[in-house]
Amino acid sequence: MNSYLEILIRGVGAFVGVMVITRLVGKSQVGQLTVSDFVNAIVLGSIAAAMVTDIKESGWYYAFGLLLFGLLTIVSEYASLKYRPLRKLIEGEPTVVIHNGKILEDNMKKLIYNVDNLIMQLREKNVFNIADVEFAVAEPNGELSVLLKSHKQPLTPADMQISTGYQGIPSELIVDGVVIQQNLKQNNLTEDWLYRELEKQGIKSVKDVIYASLDSDGNLYVDRKHDTMEHMTDMTDKLPGKMPQ
Repeated sequence: MNSYLEILIRGVGAFVGVMVITRLVGKSQVGQLTVSDFVNAIVLGSIAAAMVTDIKESGWYYAFGLLLFGLLTIVSEYASLKYRPLRKLIEGEPTVVIHNGKILEDNMKKLIYNVDNLIMQLREKNVFNIADVEFAVAEPNGELSVLLKSHKQPLTPADMQISTGYQGIPSELIVDGVVIQQNLKQNNLTEDWLYRELEKQGIKSVKDVIYASLDSDGNLYVDRKHDTMEHMTDMTDKLPGKMPQ
């Protein structure tokens, strides 16, 4: 077999294999990966890369390795769902690093977590004074959860005894010129209703709409593909008082 053709076939096979395993394991954003997720991703990627490039060895060896490690990953994920001690062993557990405005040095050492990183993650949460923190917890995925002291927390409508209405998630009705039929049915709406609403806004075709959604109050938001908005490439170009070049 031609070497390039073999690499092509192996590459497609490795890509499909990794994607299937990833879908079976579950959804996780890159920033939310635990240590075990990160290690699994590296190993799977290494096996897939070797499968594509090492044409001297049979591709079936690497395919078997990919399948084996994928099965082990899936089994460990599902086992960790059933047994909490195993989940804590594989994924780790949350660790308190600040309590009542005081840094817990012993817990920081266990995590090999330095003060500079702690301060940086606090700033990312818009917290600039450690004394304002009641609890800060280092999560297994590397994120920092912060609970401010009660007198430092933002004021909410509930604090002021102000009643607020329900605000749900907008329902997508059109995406890239395609009507989302399922969402129309869930909202007890028809395409005829949607077309009439679009005509009211001077839109003759669904294909002219890049996005349309319906909020919980029944308001329809529509964004055309070819609107009259000026294309801004640099926001600073429009800022007042900009120094001339």
